[in-house]
Amino acid sequence: MLTTDDHRRDSAGLLYVYPVISRRAGGVSVGINLNINNACNWACLYCQVDNLTRGGPPPVDLSRLERELRLFLDDALHGDFMQRQVPIEARQLVDVAFSGNGEPTSAAEFGEAIDRVGQVMADYGLQGKLPLRLITNGSFLHRPEVQSGIRRLGSLGGEVWFKVDRVDAPGVELVNGVPMLADKIARNLATCAAQASTWVQTCWFALDGEAPPASAREAYCALLKDLAGQLAGVHLYGLARPSMQPAAPRLGRLAMDVLESFAEQIEKETGIRVVLSP
Repeated sequence: MLTTDDHRRDSAGLLYVYPVISRRAGGVSVGINLNINNACNWACLYCQVDNLTRGGPPPVDLSRLERELRLFLDDALHGDFMQRQVPIEARQLVDVAFSGNGEPTSAAEFGEAIDRVGQVMADYGLQGKLPLRLITNGSFLHRPEVQSGIRRLGSLGGEVWFKVDRVDAPGVELVNGVPMLADKIARNLATCAAQASTWVQTCWFALDGEAPPASAREAYCALLKDLAGQLAGVHLYGLARPSMQPAAPRLGRLAMDVLESFAEQIEKETGIRVVLSP
């Protein structure tokens, strides 16, 4: 049986398609993994990908991706997959999500993969009924081809979950392992929101026993406040599964009242609604 703690990419025996139970989405999420080599341009402290390396994905076999998605949807919709592998309370498809073991938009085939997946969903009568999502760190939004792919996702009624864990440069460097200035985060986020409905997703956790400082909360709210009218909301969440990175022993879950306090601060200072998943 799948659980919210089990996000193995090979749980269905497929290369590009993997089902998980998403605690934030509330059921079975059909994952699309374009980064089958475990390569990402970021190195987040809390990442659950084992043997994570820096880089981008190998060429994507789009025909195989499409075949696998059709095979899995046949089993999920018309076969006994739900009975075999999903607890009764989670036996519903909640989305098809480009996520996986690295940054999906780093794939040269990203835009065409959106088209292929959109067509499969239409063929199964899922377009407009099942959300199509992209989970991204947003670092390639300066590329016209990535903007085009997200615009196509938006035209299919899809939405983006855009990672913003920290805003201050030292915090981004520490948590996500990349140099990034707040101005670039804001530009990329605004560009994304202009192409498709966009949520910010933020992982909030303790490091070496300490919660993020007040300065990190204030910088975060200041950046989002200027984009409030462009964003669908914020997904604020804590640690649910163990990190597979060297920093794992340094990470810890925050108490519910700490997360609730930050969620209240975001809503009060930015006017953006927050969905909290501790």
